[in-house]
Amino acid sequence: TPGHGPPKGTRTNTWCQTPSVPTDNAMEGGAQQSSLWEPPEQDGGPGEQDGGEGLPEVKRSQPLFIHGSSRQPPQEEPRASSLPSIPNPFPELCSPSNSPILSSPALGQGPPREGTSHVVKVFGEDGACRSLEASAGTTARQLCETLVRRTRALHDHSWALVELHQHLALERCLEDHESVVEVQSSWAPGADSRFVFCKNFAKYELFKSNASLFPEVMVSSCLEANKSMAHSELIQNFLNSGSCPEVQGFLQLREAGRKVWKRFHFSLRRSGLYYSTKGTSKDPRHLQYFADLTESNIYYVTQGKKLYGTPTEFGFCIKPHKVRSGVKGLKLLCSEDEQSRSCWMAAFRLFKYGMQLYRNYQQAQARLSQPPWIGPTPLRSVSDNALVAMDFSGCTGRVIENPNEVLTAALEEAQAWRKKTTHRYSLPAACHSSPLSAGETWAQCPAGVPAPGWGPSKPDAPLPTAIHRTQPWFHGRISREDTQQLIGRQGLVDGVFLVRESQRNPKGFVLSLCHLQRIKHYLILPSEEEGRLYFTMDDGQTRFADLIQLVEFHQINRGILPCKLRHYCTCVAL
Repeated sequence: TPGHGPPKGTRTNTWCQTPSVPTDNAMEGGAQQSSLWEPPEQDGGPGEQDGGEGLPEVKRSQPLFIHGSSRQPPQEEPRASSLPSIPNPFPELCSPSNSPILSSPALGQGPPREGTSHVVKVFGEDGACRSLEASAGTTARQLCETLVRRTRALHDHSWALVELHQHLALERCLEDHESVVEVQSSWAPGADSRFVFCKNFAKYELFKSNASLFPEVMVSSCLEANKSMAHSELIQNFLNSGSCPEVQGFLQLREAGRKVWKRFHFSLRRSGLYYSTKGTSKDPRHLQYFADLTESNIYYVTQGKKLYGTPTEFGFCIKPHKVRSGVKGLKLLCSEDEQSRSCWMAAFRLFKYGMQLYRNYQQAQARLSQPPWIGPTPLRSVSDNALVAMDFSGCTGRVIENPNEVLTAALEEAQAWRKKTTHRYSLPAACHSSPLSAGETWAQCPAGVPAPGWGPSKPDAPLPTAIHRTQPWFHGRISREDTQQLIGRQGLVDGVFLVRESQRNPKGFVLSLCHLQRIKHYLILPSEEEGRLYFTMDDGQTRFADLIQLVEFHQINRGILPCKLRHYCTCVAL
């Protein structure tokens, strides 16, 4: 129709559906194609021009740009203009949700995909690393059990996986039910973050009846009732959603964007963490919302004074999930002492995880009660039932029938074995005098003798005992600061200990013990009397033949210590 068609000499950019028109130059099997295209002439069609002339010739090799039009093909679905019209040879790269490259958890692009394997690197406390293959649903407890089997360590529920951010000086212990791959996917690309496999004796200490993690002045239910509450009853109130207590107390808060710390009164409830702008007032007008429990994790601050200028060494941090790297967005807090910090950390875990945390503890206890074998209890062999005690001290052997004599023979053989082992593992100290006497000198062994290549100058001098070096609780020449950090990482629980060499006294040793969340150090001095060496911690009143006997005695008896030795700090080489 005149007046409705496009101007003369212009190209129409509209798709038109044409009836079946025979074309001689159509593609046949992809081998031939026409170089020109002429649309059919129809009356009143959109392809007509004034004067009855047809469209100019358009080469097929030129792109045909399509603009918005009111007419759409009735049987053709609209396609995105960003996609090419030719088949895509790499369709997986155009969908980030299905792409193994764009959605890799290592790059932090979305949650991990189910059914795929991921590489998880785990470090030991000695810095060694081991790579493991884990699925998206692998939990921290499953990964710890795998590492325990591979390192052949003693299996108990105190093994844990620690999330460590070295550039931020933050660390926290993963809960048993947390997904390791999901936590790893939340790290920023290139960040100095890692998993550390170590002991954590304080993980389930809050569920034990003798624990005192919650002071009465910090729990609102105890203050309102004006009476003390048993620890088990208090934990039950925490787990019960209907009668949840409130944890409160003063904390130092670092202002956002500044290095200034101010003291506020905080209240931890199930709905979140609040602080009062007016003293200890709990009026809604004075309470300010500070952090959400469900969208955050709580971390220990290991180097607070150095990096953040904390007033004390007892700092902790609330890190929202959306904060992936950098200090910006971190909510730094600082308590007055270790007891209050432990109270806040334990209350945060109870409020966030609730009954799931208690189920983790029950499952850990159930695993300890299971036998190490699978299937029915193995029967005692016939050869074991036929064993009898024999004495081979004479020319011929004889059967010992007296039970008292059997016990005496067993003790004598054990003592003889200990003397042989002591002589075998004798490792005298290098470059300093013998622990037996200050005047005795040491001479270097000839070349070719493996380290430690030092021995006494007198041929008949007794060798110092060194069997303690084979024990897991002995850590050698470790500094006092490293000792406190190691015990702090493995849990400030009563009875956690280790034995190390003394830095001030080259002849002595030090027993480092945790009691009431404080680490105390006791000097162990060797002494010699009538040619025999013994160790003591109380000026000779209680004597021990070696350090093993000293440790075993205080694991049963308290002695001069404030508590018994319960858990030894150990480092497993991965």
